[in-house]
Amino acid sequence: MRDADVCARAYPGGMCASYGLDPRFTDTELLAAADEAVLDGLRGWAEENDRETVRPTGRNLRNLNPIVVPSEGAPTLEPGWWGFLVGGEPSKFPSINTRSERLRERPGGLRNRALVPATSWYEMKKPERVWHEFGLDDGVLFGMAAVTQQGRTADDRSFTCYSIVMRPAPDHLADVHDRMPVLIPASLSGDWLTAEPSSEILEEALLAAAALDDRVRVAPRRDDKGTDRLF
Repeated sequence: MRDADVCARAYPGGMCASYGLDPRFTDTELLAAADEAVLDGLRGWAEENDRETVRPTGRNLRNLNPIVVPSEGAPTLEPGWWGFLVGGEPSKFPSINTRSERLRERPGGLRNRALVPATSWYEMKKPERVWHEFGLDDGVLFGMAAVTQQGRTADDRSFTCYSIVMRPAPDHLADVHDRMPVLIPASLSGDWLTAEPSSEILEEALLAAAALDDRVRVAPRRDDKGTDRLF
């Protein structure tokens, strides 16, 4: 079965469960005060990951992905489990993404937040079934908004679990996919991580993300593994 089929069946109607973190990023839209330890940690992780596409954490493989979380002094990197754990196992409900509309209705879900570092994300355009790669400018490191919660596996190991916040895509991207991650500009990164959990920080994030829309680039791909453009 092709990766595209697995992805479409496992995560219908949401982001197609894949994003990229290329260690060759030359600029950053991640943190207002770029912490070299964070950037070096991301480059090191991406190199070790051999530039493989980042995917949701597996029950057995347990591929953990770097996320930026608040800490005393300055934000720090932490390995995160992509998707929520419930009752010792991955949730039965889709949890790799959380709709911004849902957080508007239930702002309690904003209690714990993180940034997901990335240089691209992937979506499949339907009905053509053509993969597309999205990115900010050209190779820029950016942060996707995420909400987090603690979870435990059946063997009683604790993990920080994350879910990427999604919003409606702007008109120039919606013909490829109708949803996109909420991109947090560096100027708002500190507030996103530390502000009080309320609808106010969400609305501020959505407004700031919309200001980045014109910088988002999209190109068709053969797959969601970062191979050459089709056209």
